[in-house]
Amino acid sequence: MNDDGRPPVDAMTNPRADRVKDVAKLAGRPVRLKRRQFLVEGPQAVREALRAHRDCLLAGGTAVIAEIYASLECLKRYPEMLDLAEDPTSRLHIRVASELVLEAMTDTVSPQGIVAVCNYVDVPLHEVLASRPKLIAVMCQVRDPGNAGTVLRAADAAGADAVIFTSSSVDVYNPKSVRSTVGSLFHLPVVVGAEVSALVDQCKRAGLAVLAADGYGHLNLDDLQDESAARSFEQEVPESALELESPTVWLFGNEAQGLSEDELMLADHRVAVPVYGSAESLNLGTAATVCLYASARAQRR
Repeated sequence: MNDDGRPPVDAMTNPRADRVKDVAKLAGRPVRLKRRQFLVEGPQAVREALRAHRDCLLAGGTAVIAEIYASLECLKRYPEMLDLAEDPTSRLHIRVASELVLEAMTDTVSPQGIVAVCNYVDVPLHEVLASRPKLIAVMCQVRDPGNAGTVLRAADAAGADAVIFTSSSVDVYNPKSVRSTVGSLFHLPVVVGAEVSALVDQCKRAGLAVLAADGYGHLNLDDLQDESAARSFEQEVPESALELESPTVWLFGNEAQGLSEDELMLADHRVAVPVYGSAESLNLGTAATVCLYASARAQRR
């Protein structure tokens, strides 16, 4: 940006330019897979990407961000973006672009003023298990990108150690999924493309209990929480098949059908979130949040 606040001479103003089209192609999964890159939109998400980028480089890792484009108005409103990008560690340059250019780069009707092209950030399962995790969320056949992003964000808020997407679930790098995480994608390890039977086997061998969130489960989440609280106060409780404070993997199923019978059979226990009102069930994001927070609270007592 020029000292007088005017756009620099190299500001991007042509929405039909080759570079703009090249960025826009990342909305499609085949191009994302080929380049191993994805789009991040909006000040909050890009801010978290910038922080992750800096921290990764400081730790000797690879770059998270490849390119950043922002409107002049956005940079004036969020000057910390320039500070983070121009940090000596980050080695990034934010390219100023017009709103029309940013709109052409993304699939949103109203662009949020800033777009980053990021490199894939997923990690292998063995790396997650080597860190001795206590809480993991697994999405099995979750197809809606908004739901997937919401569950990932809930896992981040609950302090989970990782989120795993099975091969039958939506692409976490789908633009809508990324937007729904609001930056949480950069806060915790994410595993993609896992085969559910193999990952459950590896998690069990690593000492984690595998719980299936199931509306017809034989265990009641409220009862498990009560038992966990009683144990924390050294009160006598009935012997239980499950201690909620144990290192845990939660399996969450498809939005409409839930977990398949094969997936349910893989779990150590099926756990139901009780419904006290007249609602038929809880949606995926709400159920996942309740389950993850129940485990997180038990583990932190």
